[in-house]
Formats: sequence, C-alpha cells, structure tokens
Amino acid sequence: MTTFTYKLLVILAVTLTFLGCSKPQEVQKISGDAQGTTYHISFWSPQAIDKASIQQAVEAEFNRLDTQLSNYRKDSVIEQLNATVSSEPIAVSEEIVGLIEQARAVSVASGGCYDLTIKPLFDLWGFNGDKLTPPDAATLQAALKQVGFNQIKIVDANHIQKLNPQLKIDLSSIAQGYSVSRMVSVLEQQGIENYLVEIGGELQTRGQKPDASPWRIALEKPLSSERTMQKVVTINRIEPLAIMTSGTYRHYFDVDGKRYSHILDANTGIPVDHNTVSVTVLHDNPTQADAWSTALLCLGKTKGLEVANQAGIAVLFIEQQGEAFNEYRSAPFDALKQISIE
Repeated sequence: MTTFTYKLLVILAVTLTFLGCSKPQEVQKISGDAQGTTYHISFWSPQAIDKASIQQAVEAEFNRLDTQLSNYRKDSVIEQLNATVSSEPIAVSEEIVGLIEQARAVSVASGGCYDLTIKPLFDLWGFNGDKLTPPDAATLQAALKQVGFNQIKIVDANHIQKLNPQLKIDLSSIAQGYSVSRMVSVLEQQGIENYLVEIGGELQTRGQKPDASPWRIALEKPLSSERTMQKVVTINRIEPLAIMTSGTYRHYFDVDGKRYSHILDANTGIPVDHNTVSVTVLHDNPTQADAWSTALLCLGKTKGLEVANQAGIAVLFIEQQGEAFNEYRSAPFDALKQISIE
C-alpha cells in the first residue's frame, strides 16, 4: 500500500466517522397569537438559522398587517376607509387594492354570492356579537343596497372610490390567506425553502421534512361538538401548496330550533341554507385559496362543484346527511399529482 493510499483511507475513515456522529437537521418551530387566533410555523434549512430573528420578523409582519387589514382595529387603514363617508377617492395601500381586485374576480365567478362588501349585513345579523338579530324584510333590503362590488371603483394602485359613501369592506375572508403568504415571504427572504406555515388552520407548505418525508396535514371532521380527524393530506411535492378550509360547523347561532350559519349570501343577505358543512381548497396561491374556500362554501356543493370545475379549482366538499358525512371532489382535485388524501 502506498503512502498516498494509506493517507486517503485515513482521511476517508475520519470523514465517515464525523458524518456518522453529526447531528441531523431538526425542524424549528415558532408559534404565538395573532389576528384573533394562533399561528404555528415549522421550518428547517441546511444553512444556519437564527430562530429568534425569524420570530421577531414574523411578529413585526403580523403587527404591520394588522395596521393595514384588521377590521377589529379602528386605526387600521381598512377601518379608516370604512369610517370615511365620501364618494371622493380615498388613499389606501397597494395591498388593499390588490386584495380587492383578487376578491372581485372570485366574487364574479361565484355569481356574487361571495362579496367583501358584506360587512353591513354581517353587522345587521349580529354575527360580530353574542346574539343573533334576524332583521325584518324592509331592514334587510335597505342593508342590501349598501352591498356589492359594483359600488367600488379602483382609481389607481393606491386609491379606491366608494360609489356608495356608506360602503364598508370586510377583508377577513381573504386576509388570513394573504397573511400566510406574507409569513412565507419572511421565511423565503431568509433562504428557507422547507416549511409549513399555519394561521388559524389556514396553511401553506413547501419542500419536505429533514428526513425527506412529506408534510402531512390533518383535516378536521366538521363537527361542532368535538375535534377529531376526518382526513389526512400527504404532500409529496416540493412546490408550494396552500390548503384552506372554510366551514359552517364552528360559527353559527341556534334560534328557535333553526341553525343560522355565519356564511351569508351577498345576493340575498341571509345565511346559506344547504347541507355543505366544509370546503377545502388546494391551490398554489394562499390568498386566492382563502377567498375561494369561502366563495365555494357560500355556493354549496351542487353549484360550487360546477363553478370549481369551470375555474379549475381543486376542492373537497363535505356534506352532512343526518349522521353521515359525504365527500365530493372537483375534477381538478382528482387530477392533482403528488397529493394523496385518505
């Protein structure tokens, strides 16, 4: 054996020993409270990660989003817009203009069932409070006159015009999905390409776990009385995927033996009355996935499947028939590759 060969074997042996003793990559996790709910972010990277700085950046971004989009902060840009009774152009952020435009496209596809300007109806029914207050027909019709995307004009990237000065906008049906996208941006700006970002059950994944196993997501059974698993989604793809679920089984009022869903049809101004209790959308874009999940829940399974197939939306509907929960999938859902649900 030559001296060179001997040295090479020694170096190789030392290297293998070092690799065998090296600590495997671990998934880092941060969590907290935000936007009236909780968030959980899991991530890892082969490069060094400063977990504390990432959490700081995440919290800073949540705070920034609240100042723009929160309907629960009177000083937010969206609530200042709602408080302004005027038909003159009003300055807002490019983010708000962009969200309105994305929501408008989904609203049109849903035939107007889904609409960000539904806030007066939501307030009228009392869904923001502790008691339901079903309005009489005259009051409902008056409120409906304040609802409709046709009463919003986009002036430019930073200004909108309320053609009805009383118009009010509720971004809750799209803001959480957008917030997921913003937290994803925080991670990706740090070079992180493997993550699971979840806010209040709305989430996006990318990549895989350190051991090359896929991210697996549990879908909740649509029962108000318990929290149990209905399905598990296994994501065998590296590309980003958003999973957004909307349901009628958590937020509702029971009055005089009748259940009123918190999902209102913007065309009629009354809560939807169908058997669809849950809608899960899989999409590349979390903002659009959030809006679509609400829109398709508003439409219900029968009309919703038609619209989803036409728009190319991968969606799983769950209908309740007595004690049974029946599943219905759109054609784009069945066509998904590298995604399994069981």
